[in-house]
Amino acid sequence: MNAAVIEHRGLRRPDAFTQAQLDWVPWLRPKATGDLTEDDYAALTDRSRVASPYFRLLVRDPVVLGARTRADNDIFYNVNAGLPRTERELVAAAASRSNGCVYCASVHSRLAARLSDRRQDVQRLLDEGIGAAQDPRWTAVVDAAAALTATPPRFGPVHVSALRAQGFDDQAIVDVVQSAAFFAWANRLMLSLGEPAVPEAG
Repeated sequence: MNAAVIEHRGLRRPDAFTQAQLDWVPWLRPKATGDLTEDDYAALTDRSRVASPYFRLLVRDPVVLGARTRADNDIFYNVNAGLPRTERELVAAAASRSNGCVYCASVHSRLAARLSDRRQDVQRLLDEGIGAAQDPRWTAVVDAAAALTATPPRFGPVHVSALRAQGFDDQAIVDVVQSAAFFAWANRLMLSLGEPAVPEAG
């Protein structure tokens, strides 16, 4: 692997949190598409991810990427019970906003807005931060996500009580914790490997 840092001269960087589609560029060289093995494709789980420089960078360690992707899929797509998918995406957006991960915040705020049909509420989270006014249910979710994301974590009984007051059962609270914990880690990984970019026009 060529470990030289990649410089992106003239890169158009986003100047604010946004729900718009963003690109992401790596600071280290991703694996070339032509060099991918069947083990790599198995770790990617979805062959369309080959288009993503982020996943082609992570696939340099296919065992770790496979574990990461299985955890991601279990947390965000296994929604037979517990927290609705909309609020899992809200947790991811709140964690990303708290961590300053503009790229992840754009992806998950866009999903939260589409699934909830509450684009303005989601945009307020992006514009004003985790302290932005929301209804009591979303406030409990955002507060818990931010507390779990903090270093050191601030999550405690008060957050559990706030979630229970909004009707969250044990499984839903576990889903809040897992969603926030995954993004507390995933944001930091993405922030250390590259940066967001505004897509080229056209």
